[in-house]
Amino acid sequence: MTTPPIPLHSIWAATTGPAPDLLPLGESCRADVLVIGGGFQGLSGALHLAEAGVDTLLLEAEEPGFGASGRNGGQVIPGLKDDPDVLDALWGPEATAFAGATADTLFALVDRLGIDCEAERGGWIQAGNKTVHLAGLRARMAQWQARGADVDWLDAGEIAHATGARGFHGGWRDRRAGKLHPLKLAHGLARAAQQAGARLHSRSPVAALERDGTGWRARLAGGIEVRAERVILATNAYTPGALDRDLSRAVVPAHSFQIATEPLSEEALARVLPGGVCVSEIRRVGTYFRLGPQNRLMIGGRGSFREPRAAADFAGLEAEFTALFGTGFRIAHRWFGRVGMTPDHRIRLGEPAPGMLAATGFNGRGVALSVALGKAMAEYLARGVPLPIPPEPRIRTLPLHGLHRVYGGAAIRFYRLRDRLDR
Repeated sequence: MTTPPIPLHSIWAATTGPAPDLLPLGESCRADVLVIGGGFQGLSGALHLAEAGVDTLLLEAEEPGFGASGRNGGQVIPGLKDDPDVLDALWGPEATAFAGATADTLFALVDRLGIDCEAERGGWIQAGNKTVHLAGLRARMAQWQARGADVDWLDAGEIAHATGARGFHGGWRDRRAGKLHPLKLAHGLARAAQQAGARLHSRSPVAALERDGTGWRARLAGGIEVRAERVILATNAYTPGALDRDLSRAVVPAHSFQIATEPLSEEALARVLPGGVCVSEIRRVGTYFRLGPQNRLMIGGRGSFREPRAAADFAGLEAEFTALFGTGFRIAHRWFGRVGMTPDHRIRLGEPAPGMLAATGFNGRGVALSVALGKAMAEYLARGVPLPIPPEPRIRTLPLHGLHRVYGGAAIRFYRLRDRLDR
C-alpha cells in the first residue's frame, strides 16, 4: 500500500502556508554531497553542509516535512531513551553530552535563522501513572541534574496543577525542553538551506543508489542520475528497500496516532497545561500531549499497524484523552505518522560504506535529535569532526522484518497488559 499524503485533518497542515516552491530534479547533475530525504535530519544536514561551503544537493520524494517531521507532536525533548549513566557506559560521556544538548541545538538554530515555527521553551514533564514508576523517574532526573540540567520533581498535586490531567502520581520536569510547529520548522529549514546555497528538489524520488567508483550514483525516473562523492541517507522509517536494504529493515515502522480539539475556552485554558509545558507518560504504551496552534489540546499515542481511514480508528486514543481530561471537548483533527522504533529504543547510526552516512530509529525523540544529528553529520563530512555517537559499520536489522506487523502488534498488546498490571 502506498503512503497517503499528509491527511487534510492534520492540525499542522491546516495551520501552515504553502510548502517551499521546489521543482523536481529535471536533469542529471553532480554534487559533493547528496542528501536523500527532506525531513529534519536531511534538511539540517543540507543546511549545515551548505553553510560550510560544501556543494550539496537534497532530493525529497514528496515535499519537505512530508513524513514524520511534518506529522509529529512537535515536542522538543533532549536526551535519548536511555538514562545518562547508561549512555556514558554505552557510547561515552561525549554522546551523553550531545544527547543532553539536542534541544539547545534546535532552539539556537531556530533563533539564529529567525524561523517562525511557534517555538516555545516551556519545558517537558515525564509523568508516572503508577507508584512503581516513581523511583525510576527520580533516578533519571537525578542523573541529568548531576550533569547540570535544569530539572525538578513534581509530586501528585503539583503535576495535576501543571497538566490539568488526572491519574498521575508524580514526575520530573525538564526545563531544557519545549515545543514548536513541526511542519513550519521543516519549511523554514528548507528555505534556510536554499538561502545557504543548497540545491533542493521535491517530488524527486530516488529509485536506486549504488557505488560509482569512489563515489555514489543515484538513479531517478526518466534516466536522470546524480553522482556524488558522499551521501547522507536521511529517510528513516520511510526508507525504500531499493535504497538500502539494511536501513529499511532496521526499525519497526510504527504508527503514531494524534488528535486535536477545537480551540479551548478560557475556562479550560486556565486549568489545562496553564504553563505551556508538554507531557509524555512513562507507560510502555502511553500518550503524549500539549497545547497546539490556536490553543487546541493535542494528544498522541501508538496506534495500530494498519493505516487509519476513519474517525473510528482513533477511538482508543480518544478514550485515553477522556480518561486524562474528561468530557466536554470536541475533536476537530485526526492524523497519523510513521515512527521508526527499535527493540532497544536506541538509534541506529551507521557508516555502512565509504562516503555514506545513515541513521534511523529516533524512537520518539526525533524533533531535537534529528536536527542535531543532521548538524553533526554535516560537521563530520565537511570538517572531519567526529560523530557524537560511534557509527556502526553495518546497520543492525530486525529478524523476520516482514512480519513486523504481527510481532509488533503482539508486543504492543503485551506491553499494554504489563502497564495494566503495574501498581
